[in-house]
Amino acid sequence: MPDFNLEQARFNMVEQQIRPWNMFDQRVLDLMAEVPREQFVPEKYRHLAFADTEIPLANSQVMMSPKIEARILQALMIHPSDNVLEIGTGSGYFTALLAKSAKHVDSVDIFEDFVESAQSKLNSLNINNVELSVGDAINGWHIGNNYDVIVLTGSVPILQPHFQEQLKEGGGLFAIVGEQPVMQAQLINRITEDDIETQTLFETSITPLLGAPEPARFVF
Repeated sequence: MPDFNLEQARFNMVEQQIRPWNMFDQRVLDLMAEVPREQFVPEKYRHLAFADTEIPLANSQVMMSPKIEARILQALMIHPSDNVLEIGTGSGYFTALLAKSAKHVDSVDIFEDFVESAQSKLNSLNINNVELSVGDAINGWHIGNNYDVIVLTGSVPILQPHFQEQLKEGGGLFAIVGEQPVMQAQLINRITEDDIETQTLFETSITPLLGAPEPARFVF
């Protein structure tokens, strides 16, 4: 992809896909234009780096579409002093967006090859405020540690309470909750120790996180 096409595609992503989708935070728009998304996309899908679509990754996983990534960042309103927990490193692109927004990011993925690849790409961009780990974080990671922001990058049928419990007061949690065909993107804010507020942002459908617990089902 020639340079002029690359930059035009990046511009179109921000101005034609992301901005019209209720995006008003210029910081997020600038960040989406700054971090080179094409470097995190598998080579054979490089031509789709800025398309309004999910992009296939190894291990039957996908990259979220750019406009959903942008809406997550806008909803969370991450501050430069925030500590973030990301469940699902994937390609490492959203990890880079979080790292550019926050003080520190702990990112965990069940697939070692994702973690190794993401580390290499983050290093190449001199992004060094991220600690990457391999693990099954959906059922608990660094329990006892509290975060300003927690992000689940895949869907879960139900949201386990330990994620909310790991939020600091004033902290925010983003998760996509539900099952096919329609899921809800939710923003959970911990107002005080005992006061949790949940807001539904939009409806979507994305790949589930592996190992997420299933809801109890009635058998007739």
